[in-house]
Amino acid sequence: MTPISLVVSDVDGTLLTKDKTLTDRARNAVQRLHQAGIGFTITSSRPAIGMRFLIEPLALWLPVGPFNGSSIIDPEMRPVEQHLIPTSAAERSLQILREFGADIWVFTADKWLIDNASGKYVAHEQHTIRSDPTIVTDFSPYLASACKIVGASADAAGLAACEKAMQQALGSAATAVRSQTYYLDITPPGFDKGTFVQAMAKRLGISTDTVATIGDMQNDLAMFRVSGTSIAMGNATDDVKDEATHVTASNEQDGFAEAMEMILKRNGAG
Repeated sequence: MTPISLVVSDVDGTLLTKDKTLTDRARNAVQRLHQAGIGFTITSSRPAIGMRFLIEPLALWLPVGPFNGSSIIDPEMRPVEQHLIPTSAAERSLQILREFGADIWVFTADKWLIDNASGKYVAHEQHTIRSDPTIVTDFSPYLASACKIVGASADAAGLAACEKAMQQALGSAATAVRSQTYYLDITPPGFDKGTFVQAMAKRLGISTDTVATIGDMQNDLAMFRVSGTSIAMGNATDDVKDEATHVTASNEQDGFAEAMEMILKRNGAG
């Protein structure tokens, strides 16, 4: 069995519990990866600022991949690579999100912009990324610098339909995929968590066959498909589990730590 040289993990629903806590067992598991010489980093739909609080407790030394891996940021929060959504695709995305009645959020490199301060998931996102939004009446001035656009909706079925409509409308002009049942992310074309995994493997001079990835949502499938080992969380939907090589416990049952312990044992370091 091929030893693992690098682990790339999703954050929400995977590394963190439902209340956005990093458990002691998870932190200790990452420390043991470092001690065993196994690289570790994270990629997420979060903006870079929303990943910063994990750098120190996880002793991250590799770049991280915010905005579903469409940007690459070093541990000092300096951009290594940054890509933007084409303005025409951003404009079309807003039209479609409005048609489906989703709240619209626009993320630039350093701002979270909203036009509905009372939106259902605003407080949740504030808690998640540990940052406050900027309220605007018009997104137009910011679309040329959009790193990510989010449609937020409590109508999970409606958002799934919106995802399909968005993918058909945008084609190769942008990537549209759900990061939660209530969030639809639109990100720059040609970049996703899979390309982030490939970039990290290239950086380390290793084959992607020696990379293990772990996640719970549709946006994690891109990295599952390019890694030699893929692990779905127990809280993942069946379609995500079906594309993984392994399934671990849920994020409320320390499934991340359980998976890391499996990798350490596989590498003879357990």
